[in-house]
Amino acid sequence: MNERDRRTSLTVNLGLISNIILSILKTTIGIFGHSPALLADGINSSSDVVYYVAVKIFMRHARKPADEEHPYGHRQLESISAIVVGAFILTTGIAIFWESINTVYELASGTAIGRAASYWALLIAVCTFALKIFLYTYTRTNTRKTGNPTLKALANDHFNDIMASLAVIIGIVLGKFGWHWMDPAAGAIVAIFIIKTGIEIILENSGDLMDSFPDEDFRAQISDVTLKIEGVRDIEELGIHRFG
Repeated sequence: MNERDRRTSLTVNLGLISNIILSILKTTIGIFGHSPALLADGINSSSDVVYYVAVKIFMRHARKPADEEHPYGHRQLESISAIVVGAFILTTGIAIFWESINTVYELASGTAIGRAASYWALLIAVCTFALKIFLYTYTRTNTRKTGNPTLKALANDHFNDIMASLAVIIGIVLGKFGWHWMDPAAGAIVAIFIIKTGIEIILENSGDLMDSFPDEDFRAQISDVTLKIEGVRDIEELGIHRFG
């Protein structure tokens, strides 16, 4: 395993372990601490655990060298892995948003009785906020060092979790002042961030797999380099393949 793969593996493992712990704590405290927002965030963390396992499987296969059937190697699995991450995030976000909006409606219409969340729920939300800031910073640093699109997707998800945790904290605090509908409303806000992140990850990595140019500046750089090669007079068509 080279240095790039070692950093990637370490970052994924750290995120997996953290999300296993967070999913157990947030789901349990969200149920018994009467916080729909924390429960929604706990479901999000549980989904994170599933796709982290999927990422580990993809990353293991992405390290395989080129062979007769795959002359460009297997690194495209990194972008495929990132799309899997995005799909999990998007699906989770839609489910959480639907459940949260239903809970807000029930509280507003009087069909459900609101209860203030416990201080344990607030404590877990604050701890999650602090931990996710660390994970985002760590993952973002390793993304720059490795250039791995999967780590970039995971870093975006950590940032999404930071905003989600902040929404949960605000929702729980306002619920303490009697605005019980704010707790599930915070869960809906969490879901919006989740959905946005999922869509962005899918679109960006789909572009990589389709060999699309990142931007016109990059196209111009490729053209300049090509035209400097001896014997090249003009460029009729220009395409790229970022793998291999």
